[in-house]
Amino acid sequence: MAVKIRLARRGRKKKAIYDIVVADARAPRDGRFIEKLGIYNPGTNPASIVLESDKAVDWLLKGAQPTDTARSILQHEGVMLKKHLQVGVIKGAITQEVADSRFEEWKGSKTDRKATAADSISQKKDSDKQARLEAERKVSQTRAEAIAKKNAPPVEEAPEVEETEAAVDTVTDEVAAEETAVEEAVAEAPAPVETPEVEAAAPAPAETPAAGGPEVEAAAPVEAPAAETAPVETPAAEAPASTETPETDESAEKKAE
Repeated sequence: MAVKIRLARRGRKKKAIYDIVVADARAPRDGRFIEKLGIYNPGTNPASIVLESDKAVDWLLKGAQPTDTARSILQHEGVMLKKHLQVGVIKGAITQEVADSRFEEWKGSKTDRKATAADSISQKKDSDKQARLEAERKVSQTRAEAIAKKNAPPVEEAPEVEETEAAVDTVTDEVAAEETAVEEAVAEAPAPVETPEVEAAAPAPAETPAAGGPEVEAAAPVEAPAAETAPVETPAAEAPASTETPETDESAEKKAE
């Protein structure tokens, strides 16, 4: 009869626990078994193994063949090493004391490695926990700031913006008013200059050439004859005086008659 050392599943869905059993190779996986050697729980970190090493070594010496998974578990627990050393003792290659000392040396180093692995796992867990707490703290702080900003009344900010806009509008209006006043002053400034030119030139045609420089120079000779005509007016004023004198003489003669 072929005997196997294998795993028998038990537990609930997605929470499997396995029994390390010695069973007939023809039996179902979860069926009858000959002897139970231990328990294997892969749900923990690291996986927990409870195994009776002496019984496992005895069954191996009797010829029981472990499955691949069972062999890995037995190697992890040092059962395969202990069986190898025991075979050496049976063959007379080494003594029992040497075999036991070698196994204890291996077991001590294995314990140290397990402790180091456990420490690294615990440190990783702590660092992950701190990182999660820090992330949650940042999220909470951001959320609190957002809530405070949302609940804060923005009444003080609005008048400042309105006052700034009103001041900008006022300055713009003042600048526009100043530019308008300057333009009006510039537009009105040439008018007084043109008025004396018009008064100085008696004839109407003299006003038209006053707009340009060369035409003003041409109008200058026109004003000169105007000044010469003044003496002509003086004799005109004397002429009536001469006419009045004869009339006066005639009247005197009439009176004498």
